[in-house]
Amino acid sequence: MHSNHLSRHAQQVLTVTQGKAHLQGPGSDPSIARSWLRCLEDYHLDPAQNLAPTVLEHGRVLESRERLQQVLHIAGTEMTSLHQQLSGAGHAVLLTDARGVILNCVTAPSERKIFERAGLWLGADWSESCEGTNGIGTCLVERQALTIHQEEHFRGRHTGLTCSASPVFDPHGELLAVLDVSSARPDVSRQSQFHTMALVNLSAKMIESCYFLRCFDNQWLLRFHLQAESVGLFSEGLLAFDGEGRICAVNQSALNLLGHLRGGLLGQRVEDFFDCSLDELLGRASAQASASWPLRTRDGRHLFAVLRGQPRSVPVPVVPALKTLEPARVPGICLGDTALQEHFRKALRVFERDVPLLIHGETGSGKEAFAKAVHHASQRAGKQFVALNCAAIPESLIESELFGYRGGSFTGARKEGMRGKLQQADGGTLFLDEIGDMPLALQTRLLRVLEDRQVVPIGGEPEAVNVRVISATHRQLLERVQDGSFREDLYYRLNGLEIPLPALRERSDKSQLLDFLLTEESGAEQVTLDEPARQALLGFDWPGNVRQMRNVLRTLAALCDGGRIGLEDLPAMIRQGRPQMETVSPSERPLEDAERLALLSALEQTRWHMTNTAEQLGISRNTLYRKLRKHAIN
Repeated sequence: MHSNHLSRHAQQVLTVTQGKAHLQGPGSDPSIARSWLRCLEDYHLDPAQNLAPTVLEHGRVLESRERLQQVLHIAGTEMTSLHQQLSGAGHAVLLTDARGVILNCVTAPSERKIFERAGLWLGADWSESCEGTNGIGTCLVERQALTIHQEEHFRGRHTGLTCSASPVFDPHGELLAVLDVSSARPDVSRQSQFHTMALVNLSAKMIESCYFLRCFDNQWLLRFHLQAESVGLFSEGLLAFDGEGRICAVNQSALNLLGHLRGGLLGQRVEDFFDCSLDELLGRASAQASASWPLRTRDGRHLFAVLRGQPRSVPVPVVPALKTLEPARVPGICLGDTALQEHFRKALRVFERDVPLLIHGETGSGKEAFAKAVHHASQRAGKQFVALNCAAIPESLIESELFGYRGGSFTGARKEGMRGKLQQADGGTLFLDEIGDMPLALQTRLLRVLEDRQVVPIGGEPEAVNVRVISATHRQLLERVQDGSFREDLYYRLNGLEIPLPALRERSDKSQLLDFLLTEESGAEQVTLDEPARQALLGFDWPGNVRQMRNVLRTLAALCDGGRIGLEDLPAMIRQGRPQMETVSPSERPLEDAERLALLSALEQTRWHMTNTAEQLGISRNTLYRKLRKHAIN
């Protein structure tokens, strides 16, 4: 049976490399086909040959590890963290040298034998010339992040593996190592690797940045970004120069921010590229730089920077220092809760790398406020933040709202047409609230937009868009994937990082949040809370979460006299410490109670899927939402 599998796979490889039509399967990817052709023509490998990978002698492995000692030290913690983020089970996190030799492996002890049987040993050579098309070896050749999924491997014996790999470059742009996550589980889909690939790529960039900083411990190190709050994040530019101001090294982000090639910077004087003298620059140095200051390039680009190094006593013009943004002080949101701060820090880091965010939390817990805060703390802060609630718009209108339409494309269309939310968010952020309620047909179109970075308005032609997407839901999307109401590939495309947003009753910063919301809702007026009123508000369970607290405080601020809110001013349900009960007994409103029970029953049967519930009840979604509001069903 195993021999038959190897033969079939070998025949598939030969069919593709001989140029025969192959519209489906692994050979349909041009990069895979190119790699297979290299394996046959350049390396003379046999796809059916069932040989274990070559393993270096123990002494040579130790020599390789010694050469990359610093990288291994930096990568060790990151690899462990990455393994934990992937939920551990079924994954091996590997680091290789620039030749493709495995130097470190993090996996569950109980699964080590599984990966060793697959050939993932310490010291194993997984270069493309030895093992054919695979995550590590092909990443080394292509010098870019990629996934090799099962049948895409060249050798038939490796088709049980799925590997996502990302290159790690040194400060001079040379390939240093490869970070790889491999899975031997047969049920791994290619779509599920979107999430894995995003985390692997982010971890590789973090290793790169930490290695850069360590390599130039004794040099002047300039760290800069377009946004003050992004200095210190892994999207920052890094530029090292010596005591004479000659540039020694730059990372890729610095090249992108300065608009230069590496060869045009190395060896040049740093003051040739920035609108200040070397003495002025060195006068701003600090051994523990934490405050950013404005820095302009010679060609007029405005940046914010910090300079690590020992300061020189040289008088410089006084410019107000701009503190880098701390998570607890992000405008528009209260982040006093420690866990929430950590979620925000992680969300901002991956968002800067164009990794989609999926925010999960109860209704009213502040998902849109969190998304908006991430946008305003990112380098896209000056661009549009566009929100679309997929559950609040009738199904027939979501398509035109999201994609827009050309004038006259359908009856009732505006003559001048309409720009959709995707076009409005071009260059900025699109927030898709209640993404679980998006109709299946539109899920397919949205996935295509995210893949191709193009939107096709109704009746129009394709238009390029550059948007970053944050989605939110209070449902369990995996359950919707299982029941077929949500596309699996779209789920993994949107879920680059899932952010669990705590309910208000679980937050440790309720007191800070109370003051924060009261200040926002009272505007210019000074409003204070009596201590009994404060304790009652803090002791309430808040089933409607932050939204309910905000609405209550807005009403209290509008009605209070003399700038003081006392216990007697609070709604009865809060004074009593429980949600307000119906004042009319069920026997006095039998028809309405029966309707409420019917709604709840239908919602439970459809797992709270609004479209399916409306169809089951024979009403429109708009009517369903009106009835839910009428009966206070959240």
